[in-house]
Amino acid sequence: MKLSEYIINDIKPLQNTSKISELQLLFNQLTFSHIPVSDKNGTYLGSLSETDAHCFDSTKPLSEYPYAFEDFFVRHDTLWLDVLEAFAKNSTNIMPVLSEQNNYLGYYELNDVISLFNESPFFSEVGGVLVIEKGVNDYSFSEISQIVESNDGKLLGAFISKMNSDLVQVTLKIGNTGLNEIIQTFRRYSYNIISGHEEDSYIESLKERSDYLNKYLDI
Repeated sequence: MKLSEYIINDIKPLQNTSKISELQLLFNQLTFSHIPVSDKNGTYLGSLSETDAHCFDSTKPLSEYPYAFEDFFVRHDTLWLDVLEAFAKNSTNIMPVLSEQNNYLGYYELNDVISLFNESPFFSEVGGVLVIEKGVNDYSFSEISQIVESNDGKLLGAFISKMNSDLVQVTLKIGNTGLNEIIQTFRRYSYNIISGHEEDSYIESLKERSDYLNKYLDI
């Protein structure tokens, strides 16, 4: 299903000539963090937050507070991952959708977009999650894929979950196999395992006990 099929237009933008009292009333009735605003021609001007709305003079028009308009939106053909990023960057639960002419088409609700994310194979398919780390100039997704697939694993998804000037962490979702052989191969390729699974932890524990026993027998 296309993301554009999730566009909702049961709420029309307030015009910038509307009173702040109308905006406050809408926020009292709805659970949205923002309400979109347009001019009389339907051109989107921005969105006003609930926090700001309750600080303004209820008798004045919205046009008195243009500096408070938050100019976030997506297009009807914006990819869902970019839409999710727009939600996160703007700390909102409603995302206006605009045409190429900046006319308001409707909005996305955050919960709808998250539900699509949860339906992706990264979350819906059975598999293990592995977080690996390597130098920012030393890792490659082609190498990561090769390591997983050479051990009969199926890479269901991968994304960079943390990065600084020296190191990068990549989160993997792997199906079709146990993770232990994959983890050991990553170690041979100089990847640090940040988060593995119980089987790997158990094997590491056995190794530690074996090393302790060997040291004890050598005494």
